[in-house]
Amino acid sequence: MKNEELLYTLALTRIPGLGLIGARRLLLAIGDQLTDLFKHPHEVLQSLPESTHKLEAALKCPETLRLCEAELAFAEKNQIRCLSIHDEEYPSRLRDCDDAPLVLFYKGNADLNRLHVISMVGTRHATDYGKDLCTRFVRELKELVPDVLIVSGLAYGIDIHTHRAALQYKADTIGVLAHGLDRIYPAVHRLTAAEMIHHGGLLTEYPSGTNPDRQNFIRRNRIVAGISDATIVVESAEKGGALITADIADSYHRDCFAFPGRVGDTYSTGCNNLIRNNRAALLQSAEDFVKAMNWSCEEHRPTIVQRQLFPDLNEEESLICSLLEKNPDGMQLNSLIVASNIPVNRLAGIMLELELKGVVRAAAGGMYRLL
Repeated sequence: MKNEELLYTLALTRIPGLGLIGARRLLLAIGDQLTDLFKHPHEVLQSLPESTHKLEAALKCPETLRLCEAELAFAEKNQIRCLSIHDEEYPSRLRDCDDAPLVLFYKGNADLNRLHVISMVGTRHATDYGKDLCTRFVRELKELVPDVLIVSGLAYGIDIHTHRAALQYKADTIGVLAHGLDRIYPAVHRLTAAEMIHHGGLLTEYPSGTNPDRQNFIRRNRIVAGISDATIVVESAEKGGALITADIADSYHRDCFAFPGRVGDTYSTGCNNLIRNNRAALLQSAEDFVKAMNWSCEEHRPTIVQRQLFPDLNEEESLICSLLEKNPDGMQLNSLIVASNIPVNRLAGIMLELELKGVVRAAAGGMYRLL
C-alpha cells in the first residue's frame, strides 16, 4: 500500500498544469483518497468545485504512471530512497514550508531530521578568505556541536569547500542538487559527491533525466533554506544565488547569518549588505553561532532528568506548554515559532530549558511533545 501511495504521489507531481501548489491543495482536499483519485478520478473530483475535465483526463493518462513506475524502479536499482512528504524520514523542517516538494529523492545515510542542521552558501567565486572561513567555521562547529548536519548545494566555490571541510572534520554533509541523481553536476565534484553518500548524502526533488537548468538552481535554493535551522552566507557579491537563499530562509522564519568582509571587496558586498540591512546577524565564529542559536552539545546534557511535579514556568514557557497541550500529537519547532510568535533563536533555548525541567521531550521527526 505504501508503494502504491508513493507511486500516486509521484504521479501527482507530473500532472501537466497542476504545479506544486496545486498538487498540494489537491492532496489536502482529497484527504486519504489519493489512490481513488487515479483509479476513479471522476468520482473523487466531482465533489471538488475547482476540478476540470482537463485535470480528470490528465489523471487517466497511463503514460504518467508508466514514467513514475520507471522512476521508482530506477531508484530501487540505485539504492535511492524516495521520500513522500508524509513519510517520517522526510525532513520535517522542510515539510512545514508551503512550497515543500511532495517527493524527494535521497541517496545517503544521514538522518535528515537531526537535531542540529545548518546550511552554508556563498559565491561560486570563493576567495582564499572565504575558503578559510569555511574550513575554520566547520572545524569549530564540529567540536562544539558534534551531531551537526551541514547542507549546501555542491556548486563551485563556497558550496564545495563547505562539503569538503565537513568531510575533512568528519561532519555529515548533504548536497542538494538541481538535477536528477543519474548524474553529478559539475562533474569535477563527482569524487566528493561519492564520499558524501557515505558521510551524509545527496538530495533532490528532480527525477532522473532532469538537466541542471538555470531555473532548477533557483528552485533548489528553497530546499537548502527550508531543510535547516539556519542559513549562513559566507561570501557573496551584490547579487547572487546565496542572497536568494537568505531571502527564502527569512520567509520561512529561519535564522540567517553572514560573515562580514572588507569594505570594497566584490565578494563581501552581499554579506555586508545583509548585515547592514538587518537581514542577517553578523557572524565571526562558530562559538558566536552556537550562542546565538542557544544550542547545547548533547554530551553536556544530563542523562537523567528528574521531572518536577510543579515546575516553575515563566510566561513564554507556559505559552509553549499550553500550545503543546492543545496538540497532544506534538508540534514541530517551526509550527511553534508561528503559533507563539517567539523568535527561533530564543524558542530553541526555551525548548531546551523545558526538556531539562522534564516538561517536554523531543520526538521523532523534529517534533516536541508534553511528557
